[in-house]
Amino acid sequence: MSAFLVSTGVIALAEIGDKTQLLAFLLATRFKKPIPIILGITVATLINHGLAGAVGSWITNTIDPETLRWILGVSFIAMAVWTLIPDKIEEEETQLATKLGVFGATFITFFLAEMGDKTQIATVAMSAHYGDVLMVVAGTTLGMLIADVPAVFAGDKLSEKIPMKLVHRIAASMFALLGVATLLGVGTDFAF
Repeated sequence: MSAFLVSTGVIALAEIGDKTQLLAFLLATRFKKPIPIILGITVATLINHGLAGAVGSWITNTIDPETLRWILGVSFIAMAVWTLIPDKIEEEETQLATKLGVFGATFITFFLAEMGDKTQIATVAMSAHYGDVLMVVAGTTLGMLIADVPAVFAGDKLSEKIPMKLVHRIAASMFALLGVATLLGVGTDFAF
């Protein structure tokens, strides 16, 4: 259960101010159709994070536990630093929307925007750390939805009221704590 809860919390915080949340704002403002946008976000995230979870599982089964502990610890700390760097949305990522409809455009743009994004990398790392792909993917997907669904409904008004720097610092702190705990061997009783 901790894999689910930690994955949900970390990703929900890390996603605030992320380019995919900005993309959700932009799509909601442009199309004003929240249901297909939310469905597109959900399906794209499930597939993208499912693949990331599979990579994390593969890493767990391929790399010896001591080496994995160091890789994961350093990865979580790197995620902490990366979380402090704000994302910008690329206009090209939304141009596809006019050709594919709201669901199709949201699915494609979110899937592509998540490739190599910090939440995808975090999903790989948490899946490798916890060894429970389903709980991690469910948690990271829920975390994405917790951050992105309000963006779809509230648009730019919500972003003005959230202290983004504080949220990024909290998310970075959580990644740093995961990194330090991993390096110190906390959770070595998990099945690797």
